[in-house]
Parts: sequence; C-alpha cells; structure tokens
Amino acid sequence: MRKAVLIPDSFKGTMSSAEIISIMKERILAYHPQCSIVSIPVADGGEGSVDSFLTALGGERITLKTRGPWNEEMESFYGMLPDGTAVIEMAASAGLPLVGDRKDPSKTTTYGVGELILDAAKRGAKRLVIGLGGSATNDAGCGAAAACGVTFRDKDGNSFVPVGDTLDRIESVDLSTMDERVKALPITAMCDIDNPFYGPTGAAAIYGPQKGADPHMVEVLDGKMMKLASVIEAHLGIALQGIPGSGAAGGMGGGMKAFFGARMQMGIDAVLEITGFEKLAEGADMVFTGEGKIDSQSLRGKVVIGVARKAKAMGIPVIAVVGDIGDDIDAAYDEGVAGIFSINRVAVPYKEARPRAKNDMKLTMDNIMRFMQRMGI
Repeated sequence: MRKAVLIPDSFKGTMSSAEIISIMKERILAYHPQCSIVSIPVADGGEGSVDSFLTALGGERITLKTRGPWNEEMESFYGMLPDGTAVIEMAASAGLPLVGDRKDPSKTTTYGVGELILDAAKRGAKRLVIGLGGSATNDAGCGAAAACGVTFRDKDGNSFVPVGDTLDRIESVDLSTMDERVKALPITAMCDIDNPFYGPTGAAAIYGPQKGADPHMVEVLDGKMMKLASVIEAHLGIALQGIPGSGAAGGMGGGMKAFFGARMQMGIDAVLEITGFEKLAEGADMVFTGEGKIDSQSLRGKVVIGVARKAKAMGIPVIAVVGDIGDDIDAAYDEGVAGIFSINRVAVPYKEARPRAKNDMKLTMDNIMRFMQRMGI
C-alpha cells in the first residue's frame, strides 16, 4: 500500500477522531513503513470542530472576549484557515458545558456566537463555516443576529435582544442594519439533524429537556418559536418550518438561514469540501473511515457514507472500522464501502467495551493489515 487516507469520525465519549487516526496510522506503518498517510480529523460541528480543521489544514486559532450563554464576559475562540475560511463552533460561546448547573434555555443567549462571526468578518474572512451543536440556548439565533447588527423590535417599536423567553415579543425584524461585512460573508452551517423549527419534533420539544427545560417550559418555548416563525415569514418571506434542520441548536439552524442567509450542509460534506478531500485522496490505494456505530441512520449521509460516496466516485476502496454494527446496513456497500469491521471483539455492552476501545481498535486494525498483507495489498 503506497498511500492511505484516514478520515474517521470520533467514537462519542470513547475516542476522538485524532486518537483513532493515531492508532490507525501506527498499525498501517507497522506493515507498510513507506506508506504515505493523509490524516483528516473529523468533527460534526460540535466541540472540537475548530481544532479538527486546524489540525487537518493548518491556520490560526483566534481567541477573543465574547459574551457567554448567560451574557457574562468569557474568553472564546474560532479558527482561521489558510484560505481565509473562518471556522466557528457555536458551543465555544453558547455551549451547554458553559452553563454548568444553571441550565435555562429560556434565558440563555447566542449573542457571543454573533460576536465571533462579526470578528471573523472584520478580520477579512472570505467565508465562514459554523458548527451547530452542543448549544445551551433556544433563542433561534436571535442573539447572534443582534450582535451582528440585526434589529428586533417589539410592538412599541423598541429594539431589544431576544432570548428564548422573549421571542414572542418580536414584532419586526430589520436586516438592513446588519454589519455590511457580515452581509457579504458566504456562510455554511454544519448540521446533521433535520428537526423542524417547532412542534413535537422541533427545537424545544426534542432538545429543550437536555438544556434544562421542564415540560411546561418546553410547551411555552415551542409556542414562542411558532410565533417567531410567523413573524419571520411575514417580514422576511422565509417559511422556516419547512426547512429541514431549522430546529437545530435551539433554532439556530433557522436563525442562520433567516438572518444570515446560510447554506445548510451535512457535517461530513462540509469537511470533505473544506479540506479538499478529492485532491488529498488522489492516488490513494485505500481510505479508512469509521464512526461509533453504523446503522440505518448512518445511511442519511453521516461520516462513513459521506466519505464512501466521494471515494467511490474516485475508484478508491473504503474500509469502515466502527464501534458497533446495527441492522439494515447493506446499502452501505452500494454507497462504496468495501468492508465494515467492528472493534467490539468480545461482544460486550458499551459500558464494558469503552475502556477496551483503544486497544481493541489497535488489534482490529492489526488484523485488517495482516489480512491485507497476506493478500498482497
């Protein structure tokens, strides 16, 4: 094997993408010392996305003061890639870990995320990629929009910065006051879910409870999201409820679309595009990918399938090394996956498999490499 591309997703709560790559690389080089290895760490838009892109492509990690989810001053960050792409993970200023025990999606804000966007625009970013994941908020991105200059007014014409609890006070939205540099910035929102803006599978109902919302708060927040959707449709002509992923990250998906004109894209598709996967993979003999569990949900286009589709078009075989294998995954082979291997070598529950994962990954990769060597690959 002359060249291999390593592009696995993390195994959530077990191994990061970078850790998996390190193990894969060590075992490949043990059998093919001269093999050229291309490493592309993957993150889904949540925590670690910025570092993954910087590791894969280089660039600068920029730190600055922003407002946090409780409107407190905090130190946050984003990444600026060599080509002028700014990479932001909204969790850096509005993430659930930042609120600790003070979970309350009716009061938390994405204002700091907007400050990150504005700073990137001021520094001359040519485009922006924002990961929607891990938020503590349910303000539909209104805080972020306000930080970038969008004006929200109540029935008396007074401007204010909305939070989840005050979304129903919004009577008008004025995008003309948005910072011109932000307006001109092409934005891609990384989003792997398709929840609508409101309703039984919307932002508040599905994700509100993990952010601290009890059943009553969920019902209240959902009603306020519905009211905001009607205002946005009336003032901006955008029907958010019909846009898959508009309910992502407390409605941030909808806010990015309505206020920033963002393009919604699956996380792995954004990674493949930004890293220039096709160029990096030219001449590769094999692509190794993986994720915590491959199942029917993976077929929507998560990491393994997203990678396989690209590699198939280039005629490169793909091996998926995963934590577990679910039912009904035969379609993965049609998408370009040549083989799927589980590292759960002794068939134990996740709780028992987790502490073994790194060693089991090493042993599984070793078995694959032994077989490939025997076959002259």
